Amino acid sequence: MHKISIQTTKIFEAFGIDDGFRIIHEAGFDGVDFTLIPFAPQSAIRSGESCVFSKTDDEIKEFFRPYKEAAEKYAVEFSQAHAPVQSLQKTPEACRYMIEVLKKSIIVCDYLNCPHLVVHPFFFGYDDQLDPKTEWDANISGYSQLIPAMKKHHVTVCLENMFGSYRGKIYAASCQTPAEANLYIDTLNEIAGEKCFAFCYDTGHSNLIGRDIYTIIRQLGHRIECLHIHDNDGWSDQHLAPYMGCADWNRFIGGMREIGYDGVLNFESHGVISTFDHEVIPAALKLTAETGKMFSHRILSGQ
Repeated sequence: MHKISIQTTKIFEAFGIDDGFRIIHEAGFDGVDFTLIPFAPQSAIRSGESCVFSKTDDEIKEFFRPYKEAAEKYAVEFSQAHAPVQSLQKTPEACRYMIEVLKKSIIVCDYLNCPHLVVHPFFFGYDDQLDPKTEWDANISGYSQLIPAMKKHHVTVCLENMFGSYRGKIYAASCQTPAEANLYIDTLNEIAGEKCFAFCYDTGHSNLIGRDIYTIIRQLGHRIECLHIHDNDGWSDQHLAPYMGCADWNRFIGGMREIGYDGVLNFESHGVISTFDHEVIPAALKLTAETGKMFSHRILSGQ
C-alpha cells in the first residue's frame, strides 16, 4: 500500500502543534506535507523584513524542533514540504532574499528528514508582450542556485504545474503542459549532473484549466515524485477533498496505475478545514485518509 499524507496548512492554526500531529495520526495518515509558507510571507520577502529564515541555521532548527518532536511522538513522517511561495520579485535584493529563503527551506527539510521540497516556478503573470524565454531563463537561474544546497542536504526539489488569472479568467501558467514541465526537469538535472529535480503533480490546478488528469500523468510519467491531491468546482482553487468538486478521480487512479506510481499519496485538501465546523474536522480528515487508502488499493489492484 502507498503511504498517505496530508498538507499541514490550517491544521496547526486550528489545533496547535501537538494536537495537530495527534489528529493527523489518529485520522490515519502516515505523514505530512509540511507547509513552510506561513513562516515567510510574500510581504516580508518583498520588503526584506526579517522572518524565521533570516535566523542562523541552528536558530532555525531550534524553531522547528517542536514540530519535529511532535511528529516523532505520534509516528508521523515528513513526507514532503512546501516551500514559501515565490513569485517574481521586483528588485535584485528581493530576488536574492527569496533564493536564501529557499536554501534555508532545504536545510529545514534535512533537519526534519524530509526528502522532497515543492518549489513553485517563478511566474511572470499574464503579459502578451513578454518573451517566454525570459520566464524560462529566470526559472533555470533560480532553481540552479539551489543545486549545491540540494546536494549537500540530499533533498529533491519538485516543480509544480501552476495557473494564473486575467480579467477573471483562469489560464495555464508555468509547467502546466507536460512538455514544458519535462523540459524544465530534464534540463535542470542535466545542469546538476545527476537527478536532483522531480515533479509535484497538482490535480486541482489541472482541473481548473480543464486538462485531463490521466493524460497529463502519463506524459509526466516517472518524473512525478510528489502529489498535491485536491478537488474544486472548476472555477476556483478551493483545495477540497476528492469528490467534493468535479475532478474525475477514476482518471487519476488510472494514470497512477499506468505509470506505476509508488510514492506517497499526499492530499493538499486544506479547504476541508475551512469548510467544516471545528468539531468535525478530525472526522473529515479521517474520511480523506480513507479516500487515500481506497486510491492506493485501486491503483495497486487494477480495480
